[in-house]
Amino acid sequence: MMYWKHMWNHLATTMKALTISFITALVSGHAVPLAENQLQSRDFQPVTLIFQAAAASYELDLLADGQEYFTHSDLNVNLITAPDFDAYRLCTFKTSEGATLAPSLTQRPEDFWPINQIAVGPPQKIISVTCSGTCVGVYGDCYNSTNGQYIGSCCNGFCAANKCRPWNTGTG
Repeated sequence: MMYWKHMWNHLATTMKALTISFITALVSGHAVPLAENQLQSRDFQPVTLIFQAAAASYELDLLADGQEYFTHSDLNVNLITAPDFDAYRLCTFKTSEGATLAPSLTQRPEDFWPINQIAVGPPQKIISVTCSGTCVGVYGDCYNSTNGQYIGSCCNGFCAANKCRPWNTGTG
């Protein structure tokens, strides 16, 4: 009788250990996909683009994640304003007729910082936009004056005095 009681206790202890091992494996098995999902859903730089054509305009908010974003607009655009991103260097614009794009900084009297714009010539439909790339955050080092090396494009602004300075978003 003592033998069976000992065997029953041993079996119960073994079952507890196996149950704990199984639960641990199950939980850790779910942790790996969770970590992968978090890595895949990391934050990308938000981009706001304003497409202008004479008096009409529309705005497109997207992420600099390398995906193609369609504008769904028939407006013949002649100017793209990118107040918070270096869109000329870090975005690709698909146009209806193969437009020439030219970067410009526009300093308006009411704004402290220049506004980042892209001239589209001749004016035409912008079909889609793809933005990506590595960039330096506001007030990060964009140029190393010690070795004369360019570090990277500014995400939300322009490089001045070795630092990324913010674009003016038109608010003063």
